[in-house]
Amino acid sequence: MSDWIFIHGLQYLGYILEVVLIALLAWRGTLRRLKSLGLYVLLLFVVDAVARPAVLQYFGLASRKYYYFYWLTDVMLALGAFLLICAFFRRACAREEKLWQLTRLLLVFAFILVLGISALILTRNYTQLFTHFMIEFSQNLYFTCLVLNTLLYVMIQQLSIEDDELGLLVCGIGVQFAGEAACLALLRLTLNDAFPRLLLSLLGPTCTVGMLLTWIYAVAKTPETVPVRVLGRKQAALAEAVSD
Repeated sequence: MSDWIFIHGLQYLGYILEVVLIALLAWRGTLRRLKSLGLYVLLLFVVDAVARPAVLQYFGLASRKYYYFYWLTDVMLALGAFLLICAFFRRACAREEKLWQLTRLLLVFAFILVLGISALILTRNYTQLFTHFMIEFSQNLYFTCLVLNTLLYVMIQQLSIEDDELGLLVCGIGVQFAGEAACLALLRLTLNDAFPRLLLSLLGPTCTVGMLLTWIYAVAKTPETVPVRVLGRKQAALAEAVSD
């Protein structure tokens, strides 16, 4: 009973933080600049706080309809996370057009590779193909997002990109992916035992709360340095003229 209360408390805390983050983006006037982040958080809120509870209430936990809807929305969230990381890569490469061209090819190749590997499930299973493909695809895409996010963080450090906000946003989404990936790996190694399943149900909302708190701090804090690399040439020249 205490575990159930704690898990639901974390989930509702996550819903509140999602609303706070969207409101903070609108209040600070950064919703347009951080459009990808705002859309992803809005998707999180609509899926987790509105759509899934409504379908669960109407059809029940054991229904096939809820099962299909859950994994379909999980694919949507995985795609949203992938597109968000692509937006972060684009921001990091704003002043390096050649690097962005190469990075874009890498991102497209990674997505096609995940799609192809996930499609292999269709050759091994002939029942419930669509459901098996959705589960495999979402889990593979989440793991790919973790790898890409790690590469992005390394790239930010190597290129010495002066963008504190981007660094915090990347760290936030890394918290989400790292915790869930570790727990899913444990779940597979222990053959779906009860303890790893309980740990996953606790760790998932905890990582989401950690990610949202990091993002709220990133949006709310006053930048210590001007993110020169994300400015256009005219804006950068104007910033230099003002500083002189």
